[in-house]
Amino acid sequence: MAERRDDERGTRDVRGGGPDPGEGPRRSARPEEAGAWEELVATARRTVADGLVVGTSGNVSVRVGDTVLVTPSGVPYDRLTPGDVTGVDLDGRQVLGTLVPTSELPMHLAVHRTTDARAVVHTHAVHATAVSTLVTELPLIHYMAAALGGPVRVAPYATYGTDELAGNMLRALAGRSGCLLQNHGTVTHGATLDQAYDRTAQLEWMCRLWLTATSVPGLTPSLLSGRQLAEVEERLRGYGQRR
Repeated sequence: MAERRDDERGTRDVRGGGPDPGEGPRRSARPEEAGAWEELVATARRTVADGLVVGTSGNVSVRVGDTVLVTPSGVPYDRLTPGDVTGVDLDGRQVLGTLVPTSELPMHLAVHRTTDARAVVHTHAVHATAVSTLVTELPLIHYMAAALGGPVRVAPYATYGTDELAGNMLRALAGRSGCLLQNHGTVTHGATLDQAYDRTAQLEWMCRLWLTATSVPGLTPSLLSGRQLAEVEERLRGYGQRR
């Protein structure tokens, strides 16, 4: 575990997982980064309000150019202000702010380096975490698994904040926009913060649905086939409004 200290800004990691943010010069946030930070904070607060995280567990990131804005370590989301912008480059060097980035920075950077995602949401959602302890893949209980790219895999357990966990997560995410982390929680990504968050909420709902269906004594829930899921994937390509 990281050594911690308390100050007027909240609890910070002094030696946490992930790249060393360093003590180099920090620049001011550009207008587009300030706007993205506002959206990031709103999304982080939403994870708490919707019961997907407790306290400061979980974290959120959004990429603006080659800068990744991330929630800081150990600071309650309702205390974050516009002046708390925290950002790193793709190598993990801190370029914005003085608050220490989330200890799960390796996971976020792994997604931003290897996919075209612009946003990542990580939570400790109760039902999803429960499912991660029971199976290696979420059974096809609902067709909305297609919205995540197919059956949702469970990444094997590894200590939080480590490169090992980031690697396990990437393998579970291959061809997917969401996965479960064994005995830990969820990770989803998307083109926007709203999309990444919606995928998290959908994943938690599907996990709750599966747990509910399997809790009925003497009955086994029906599951979808791969063919049925493929049909939904095709239909989803044309889903939504046209502009």
